[in-house]
Amino acid sequence: MLGEDEASLSDVANEMDAEDGLIWVYGPGGDGIMAFTDFGIETLTGIIEIYKADPHLLKRSSDPK
Repeated sequence: MLGEDEASLSDVANEMDAEDGLIWVYGPGGDGIMAFTDFGIETLTGIIEIYKADPHLLKRSSDPK
């Protein structure tokens, strides 16, 4: 839907908080899935554009600390 690969979206979304429109939806078994409010989708697309302009801003979860 956003034209980005899942790994990139995950990296960007992991930088978001509830205030950014990120929510977690939990099922009866306790498993959760990341979801976004309408504001969250706007925020996510804005952050993607920022990181496209300067990819070094995004610290990948696989990068050594």
